[in-house]
Amino acid sequence: MIDRLCVIGVGLIGGSLAMGLRRAGYCRHVVGVGRNPDNLATALARGLIDEASHDIGASVSAADMIVIAAPVGATRQVVEQFAGRLKPDAVFTDVGSVKGSVVRQVEAALGGLPANFVPGHPIAGTENSGAAAAVADLYRGRRVLLTPLAETDPEAVARVEAMWRAVGAEVEQMPVERHDRILAATSHLPHMLAFGLVDSLARQEASEEIFRYAAGGFRDFTRIASSDPVMWRDICLHNRDALLLAMANYQADLDELKKAIEQGDEAALETIFSRAKKARDGFVH
Repeated sequence: MIDRLCVIGVGLIGGSLAMGLRRAGYCRHVVGVGRNPDNLATALARGLIDEASHDIGASVSAADMIVIAAPVGATRQVVEQFAGRLKPDAVFTDVGSVKGSVVRQVEAALGGLPANFVPGHPIAGTENSGAAAAVADLYRGRRVLLTPLAETDPEAVARVEAMWRAVGAEVEQMPVERHDRILAATSHLPHMLAFGLVDSLARQEASEEIFRYAAGGFRDFTRIASSDPVMWRDICLHNRDALLLAMANYQADLDELKKAIEQGDEAALETIFSRAKKARDGFVH
């Protein structure tokens, strides 16, 4: 049971966690911290939080659990603002899609890696953002990856894991480097493809006509291009090496597909499509 939770960044991810914990009866009081007064007002009106604040340092001082749900690139600035302000038994975690960068930023902000820091990443979300998009069951049946470090206190890990399980998540652990490599391929690369395709088509002379006649397949494939540009800018820059490797691998495979089309290679095309269908069907089922 969390007596006092502080969520820094009450958007889709942080707001949904707060909402889910409140509904589960796992949290007595939630303080939401952010810079946007309208978003905080929405969070209060929807009952995601009990108290709104713009002051990170003051807000964390009485909290038992602190969740950093700000953009990845803001991690160091956030942590610097609450350095030395946490209670001795407080635990803090994050929800960033890139773990290596977050760990480095925390270390730089505090001059070392504290035992009460548990890096984490819920693999859940939608293309919507802000407190208005929060839903209580966002994490039910979804995976949350924790990437504890050698310095991390096992008790802190257990408390963060219990928090996520309270909202219905399935919690797993893995090393930081493995997390960033896997997410570059399964999450970050797909977002680059969606953003890139929509931007390319939008800049074509016949873009209005293209979008007018786009069917459901285009809508499904490009849904994630409606995601928060600032968040994805940060993810690109902070997981650059792993993302560039994933993009290079995909580019090589795309070149093979292009070659098969150019040469009219029916067998190669059918092999690629059949292999992809089998993999996709296995993933879905």
